[in-house]
Amino acid sequence: MFPNLAQPLSPVEARALDPLTLAYVGDAVQSLYVRATLALTQGGAAGKLHRLAIQQVSASAQAEELSRVRALFTPEEEDVYRTARNHKTKSSAKNASTGEYHKATGLEAVWGYLYLTGQQDRLVYLLAQTKESL
Repeated sequence: MFPNLAQPLSPVEARALDPLTLAYVGDAVQSLYVRATLALTQGGAAGKLHRLAIQQVSASAQAEELSRVRALFTPEEEDVYRTARNHKTKSSAKNASTGEYHKATGLEAVWGYLYLTGQQDRLVYLLAQTKESL
């Protein structure tokens, strides 16, 4: 589903990255997953698909998705989530509460961590658990 990195990072190398960097990568990973899933299951015009995708990758939607997958996190994933959620940031979501924004950031960091460490099967499994509504 996702291209493999030529050389995945070790968990230690990935955890050494700024948590918001993991979230930055995770945001792109989730966006690609959602867009590909919508294109293959919904079809239609790109504008329609874009509107559907935006609903799925908003901070509010991600905070809701967290409730479906957090119980499935390994201890390492939970630690990545907590570290990113609690990380100080100067930005905020336009259409979400501060709490939703921090939860979404934590979830995105988990996606980024799994992608950068080459855990593709685990990443796809967890992403699939969040997409009941796709």
